[in-house]
Amino acid sequence: MENKKRTSFELMELENKFGAHNYHPLPVVLDRGEGVFVWDVDGKRYFDFLSAYSAVNQGHCHPKIIGALVEQSKKLTLTSRAFYNSQLGVFEEFVSQYFGYDKVLPMNTGAEAVETAIKLCRKWGYEKKGLTDNKAQLIVCENNFHGRTTTIISFSSDHEAYNHYGPYTPGFIEIPYNDVAALEKVLNENLNIAGFLVEPVQGEAGALVPDHGYLKKCYDLCHQHNVLFIADEVQTGIARTGKLLACDYEQVHPDILILGKAMSGGVYPVSAVLAANEIMEVFHPGQHGSTFGGNPLAAAVSVAALEVIRDEKLVDNAYKLGEIFRSEMRKLCESSTIASSVRGKGLLNALVINNSGHKNLAWDICLKLIDKGLLAKPTHTNIIRFAPPLVMTETQLHECIDIIKLTINEFEKSETFLSLSGRTRVE
Repeated sequence: MENKKRTSFELMELENKFGAHNYHPLPVVLDRGEGVFVWDVDGKRYFDFLSAYSAVNQGHCHPKIIGALVEQSKKLTLTSRAFYNSQLGVFEEFVSQYFGYDKVLPMNTGAEAVETAIKLCRKWGYEKKGLTDNKAQLIVCENNFHGRTTTIISFSSDHEAYNHYGPYTPGFIEIPYNDVAALEKVLNENLNIAGFLVEPVQGEAGALVPDHGYLKKCYDLCHQHNVLFIADEVQTGIARTGKLLACDYEQVHPDILILGKAMSGGVYPVSAVLAANEIMEVFHPGQHGSTFGGNPLAAAVSVAALEVIRDEKLVDNAYKLGEIFRSEMRKLCESSTIASSVRGKGLLNALVINNSGHKNLAWDICLKLIDKGLLAKPTHTNIIRFAPPLVMTETQLHECIDIIKLTINEFEKSETFLSLSGRTRVE
């Protein structure tokens, strides 16, 4: 292939021509990253306020994580699990103790980890709880996002994720999110429940935070009915919400914990399922696995990534900056007809946009944010998610807050917005 510098337009057209059209990216072509910043192919710098959907909690290309990647890549990258390797046991000990579990099962992607947790829960249901074979059911929540495999989308309430992919995998009961009574009703009426799968904060739904006490009440109900409480913390875990795990806000220790994304700081695909011995021991050789899961490169990178979280006190930073961000966004909402409300925990936040009369308003706001050097992306048409790397400083955060406020205020005053919304300019 000819080695030449291509323009942003040429690179976007390459993706459009040769790639499947299964994403709708914002029109910016990124070339490199460092800390909270990314640069496009033309050298323009941006604040990253998406963090690859919370995979880059430690910041782009963290030198410690990159160092671990480079050093291990020179020695050994993959053995498969046909042999032991010098990094996996070290990783397993570190991760198990880091999160307080007996055992960890490493995989690669978040969706793989969710699939692993489903299999583990079902197998536990048959072999430990004594459920009738092939009758086990899992309870899930409306508006969930756990991945895009065939089984996972079988219990999705997102039309785009679900439609025309059937026949679907059975064995799931959907209930409203943040509804303890709905969970209790299903548990009382159904004796075949093996587990309850839940996101402590629904990320793709727009940083939807349940009532305080919801997780603990659900956890207690599950234990009363001998049902496994499964927390999908792929997006919310590893300091993103201002605690190491979002479940820590209610002192809930999930029976099965699912992690991914920031397990490697965005450097390499790493995910994991953690559980107690009595749960994990239902897996025996040949019953579940992955060629790349637990490879030495992933193990070395993940240990370094988690050490960064601990050593740089990113849990505390995420909590502190999150309080500042939501406070400033609430002030914006009080004076804005566009910004309706803000919600979130730590540095996983969402600004709800009043897009009446202008259904693409959130998208258009994100385009203007690009012009001002900040990258964010809408979800569900009227919600803008704001989730910067956790290495962000307070000074940088205030600079970003000013950009967001300025952009919203410009839209408030624009003739186009006033015309589309039917509003009258207020001088």
